[in-house]
Amino acid sequence: MKHSPELQAALDAASEAASIACSLYQRNIEVRLKADKSPVTEADIRCETAIRAILEARFPDYGFVGEETASRGMESENLWLVDPIDGTKAFVREYPMFSTQIALMRRGEIILGVSSAPAYGEVAFAERGCGAYLNGQLLAVSKIADLESAALSAGNLKSLAGGARWGRYGELVARVGRIRGYGDFLHYHLLAAGKIDAVVESDVNILDIAACVAIVSEAGGLFTDLGGAPITLKSKSVLATNGCLHTAVLAALA
Repeated sequence: MKHSPELQAALDAASEAASIACSLYQRNIEVRLKADKSPVTEADIRCETAIRAILEARFPDYGFVGEETASRGMESENLWLVDPIDGTKAFVREYPMFSTQIALMRRGEIILGVSSAPAYGEVAFAERGCGAYLNGQLLAVSKIADLESAALSAGNLKSLAGGARWGRYGELVARVGRIRGYGDFLHYHLLAAGKIDAVVESDVNILDIAACVAIVSEAGGLFTDLGGAPITLKSKSVLATNGCLHTAVLAALA
């Protein structure tokens, strides 16, 4: 399968980050707290440094937004969005629910994404117009169209619990066929593969989800915020579905 130079760069950068992350995983490395009280480790910083070096060497005119290093070129037509270890708390607690997320936004639209979870054994990627793949297999969302048969996964529910949608979310949970909380990269991989049908998340950062926007969309799904608006750099919530269920879930949460 031939990839564009941009997608190949993202895949190469994710592979380098995977090697670094795996070399430090389950090694009891030091954890520091950032100003926002979120944890950061040597793995986060080394992975982002390696990713940035590869992407900037191949595309020096592109902007870069990362979780751990200074952003540059925010007004660029092309903007890399990188979370070197999405799920640092999982990494620290030594369970495999962490990943590297790399996406490219062009003129405000996400056009490709790589979601690499080396300890879990999955690499998903997508590029606009070229489909989405997981470990080399073409992905497609499910065709389930009724809530009563749907499998819903949710993440970051703490902020949702304190907001106006909490009661409506409870009603939605009572309606769907199955409820799970896979979280992080995993429920987006499952959604794109047709194994679950909808994902609800609150309190997200664009760096956490940008790659998965590309993957779910190219697999045939829909990806918006909880109000139904397109995903932007400022988005803070997610509704991702197989497309068939999107209107029904939006209405249920309205």
